[in-house]
Amino acid sequence: MMDDTNELAGGGIVLVFTNLPDREAALGLAEALVDKRLAACVNVLGGCTSVYRWEGAVERAEEVPVMIKTRAARYPEVEALIRSLHPYELPEVVAVPVVRGLPDYLEWVAEETAIPIG
Repeated sequence: MMDDTNELAGGGIVLVFTNLPDREAALGLAEALVDKRLAACVNVLGGCTSVYRWEGAVERAEEVPVMIKTRAARYPEVEALIRSLHPYELPEVVAVPVVRGLPDYLEWVAEETAIPIG
């Protein structure tokens, strides 16, 4: 067991959200994040319809939401990878802190996304 469970419950773990234009792009991002140990788990959700204003016009797009579980300390790397693989000019990338969770699950996320030493 890790000694920093209280730290993890207090914001050391974040959920990062983004949307991609199709399932293939979403799965590619998910696999890259997990492969690089930047995420412990990525949920590729069912499609959704997003409505937003872009360049002065109200737009509608079919998208695939993605939910990424990682350490807050890994967020800059997660954001950089999303930006490098994302096809949008301005991708949605939003991180929210996890304030509570099953301690064993938070520990697993922390272990899977530990920053490599050396």
